[in-house]
Amino acid sequence: MTRTAVFSPYEIVEGARDRGLLLLADHARNALPDEYGDLGLPAAEFQRHIAYDIGVETVTRELARQLDAPALLCSYSRLLIDPNRGDDDPTLIRQLYDGTVITGNYPLAPEERERRLERFYRPWHDAVGALTASVHAASGAAPLIVSIHSFTPCMQGVQRPWHVGVLWDLDDRAVVPLLSALRADPELVVGDNEPYDGALRGDTMYQHAITRGYAHALIEVRQDLIATEDGAVAWADRLAPILDDINRRDDIHRVRFFGSRTGPVAERR
Repeated sequence: MTRTAVFSPYEIVEGARDRGLLLLADHARNALPDEYGDLGLPAAEFQRHIAYDIGVETVTRELARQLDAPALLCSYSRLLIDPNRGDDDPTLIRQLYDGTVITGNYPLAPEERERRLERFYRPWHDAVGALTASVHAASGAAPLIVSIHSFTPCMQGVQRPWHVGVLWDLDDRAVVPLLSALRADPELVVGDNEPYDGALRGDTMYQHAITRGYAHALIEVRQDLIATEDGAVAWADRLAPILDDINRRDDIHRVRFFGSRTGPVAERR
C-alpha cells in the first residue's frame, strides 16, 4: 500500500484519442489517502486481491503504449470505495471481504459514505465520462471501451481454472471476436462471463457504455499470470493485436442500444 498527502482519484495515461479506443482500470491500485491510514488492516492485506486487481496497472499501461490509446487508472483501493459498483450497491464499501473484516469501514456513518462518494467515487466516474466524450469527439464516432481487471486463482477455497475471462451483458459486438481470438490459442482456458457475470447494474461498463450504446468488453486475467512485470507485459503483448483488430471493425464504432439483463436501461443519448 502507498499513501500520499496530495491524492488524485485517477490518473490519465495519454494516447491518441482519435483512435476511438479507451482503456479503463477500475482497480489498478491499492493506495489510500493519508487521512484514512490503513483502515485498521495490516499491510499484508493490501497485497491481496481484496485491495486491488494485481497486475492490472502494468497490463493497462503497456496496452496503452502498444495501442497508442488513452487509459484511465483509478488511484484508490477498492477497500475505500469500489468505483466498479453502482452507488446503491451493498458492496460499494465493504465491511467484510474474503474473510477479512475491514474495521475502518465498520461502523460507517452515512456522512462518511457520502464523503467518499463525493471525494473519490464521483470524480472517477466524472473522469471516465469526460475522457469517453473526448475520445468520441476526437474520433468522430462511438468509442470502444475496454476495461481491464484481474481475478484471484482461488476464491473461498474454490480453484478457478480459467486463464482469462470476458465479462459482458447483452452487447456482444466486441465480445464475440475477443472470445474467438482468445480461444484460438489451445493453451488457454477462456471463460465466457467467468469467473463473474458481466451483467452488473450500475458498474462502470453499465454507466458509461451500456447506457450510451458504446461497444465494450471487460477482460479478467488470472492474477498469478500477471503478478510479475514480465507476465503482465506478455499478456499485454497477447491482447494488444486482438484489441487493435476489433477496434478497426466498422460496426464497433456505432451507437447501438442492446439493453441489459439487469432490467430496463435509461438510455443516454
